[in-house]
Amino acid sequence: MLNNDFKPSKQTYKKIGLRRYHLATIGTTSIAGLALLGFLTLNTTDSKANSSREDNSRNNKSYMPHAHLNIPLTIPKSIADPSIHKQQKTKPFSFVVKRGDTVSSIFSRAGLFSELALFLKNPAASKLSRTLKPKDTIRIIIKNARLVRIEYLSPGTKPLSFIKEGGQFKAVEIKENFEHRIFYADGSIQNSLFVDAHRAGLPDRLILQLEKIFAWDIDFALNLRQGDHFTVVYDALYSKKGLPIREGNILAAEFINQGRRFIALRYTTPDGKTGYFTPGGRSLHKAFLRTPVQFRYISSRFNLHRKHPILNRVRAHKGVDYAAPIGTPIKAAGDGKVTFSGWYGGYGRFIVLKHGLTYSTAYGHLSRFAPSIHVGATVKQGQIIGYVGKSGLATGPHLHYEFRVNGRHKNPLTVKLPSARPIDKKYLSDFKSKTLPLFTQLTNYHDMQIALLNEK
Repeated sequence: MLNNDFKPSKQTYKKIGLRRYHLATIGTTSIAGLALLGFLTLNTTDSKANSSREDNSRNNKSYMPHAHLNIPLTIPKSIADPSIHKQQKTKPFSFVVKRGDTVSSIFSRAGLFSELALFLKNPAASKLSRTLKPKDTIRIIIKNARLVRIEYLSPGTKPLSFIKEGGQFKAVEIKENFEHRIFYADGSIQNSLFVDAHRAGLPDRLILQLEKIFAWDIDFALNLRQGDHFTVVYDALYSKKGLPIREGNILAAEFINQGRRFIALRYTTPDGKTGYFTPGGRSLHKAFLRTPVQFRYISSRFNLHRKHPILNRVRAHKGVDYAAPIGTPIKAAGDGKVTFSGWYGGYGRFIVLKHGLTYSTAYGHLSRFAPSIHVGATVKQGQIIGYVGKSGLATGPHLHYEFRVNGRHKNPLTVKLPSARPIDKKYLSDFKSKTLPLFTQLTNYHDMQIALLNEK
């Protein structure tokens, strides 16, 4: 326990003063010794350096002066560190976006967080920060230890370059002669189109494109079977330096569904219209979609002797019920005109489309109509006309869909849809000359894959 009343005597002060003197003397002597040692070391080093310079001058060789501090330092390197660029004044650094990455995290990894606020002031950069997704590439270009450009490369979108000048970032579209590379994907259905095509290496966007190409011939929700087979030829864009820019389009595809073989070849007419055709030149784009909605399952099929679940009596079911969540978009099965839009008894919110003189389609139990839908409005195939609901007499959310030929109801699942128009005769020779190489690539690759499977 310390005693606050304690007061040191004069002898104590003298002893303390003496100790301070001794400590000061020892410290001064130590410093003087270190200084002398340093002086001797420097003289020795300088004499060696002079000797080395004399030797180098005799041999006409250059020398590089260097520091003699051998203290180990751990300094984190970033791409903004000038020492990285001693050998190369301009150097790009590429970051492939991973799940969970943000523009902020990438700038932090690059050691450029101080540039982030300025970068995001650009509207295009701000939009980029919201749409960034895995597999995108951000390329950062440093020149003379200064950030000069940021490039954004994303599959399916145009590449952008953000050039730093005048204290701001200016966005410009990257224009260069891209290299088209051809890729193949081949697989069989074991689980679902999406899972198996993804396993075969087909990018997500092209899986959707494949489904859309054959949507008029194959019902992928109902008719897909285990063992069905697909082969796809597609292209992708690469920069001059070999960096992937984005996947392109499906150039040719084959789908074998329940033993039936379908082939699609991409062709652009001389007047600029692009579509997919059979090897004989017939368009795969038919007049009607087989299914106008993404559904979970069929809750009720076409049945003229069905017992109504609510009225509890036999009442013909002249369409197909596609069960789907409320709000699921409903598409027009074909080009046409709206002849009815409103409430129609047990059908609830109901739409009828007329497709020329022969065909009409009907859509019931909607939760709401699309804003553009009214009597007399024209619609295009695939256009959203309304949303799934359970209005009227319905036990749950679904779309009731009808297909009529000359006023008579037909089963939408089995009705023979109108044939597609063939390619214009004046383009036929051009079509064959341009698509024959694609067809050859497709069949050769398919035959090669079958041969490899047989060998196994």
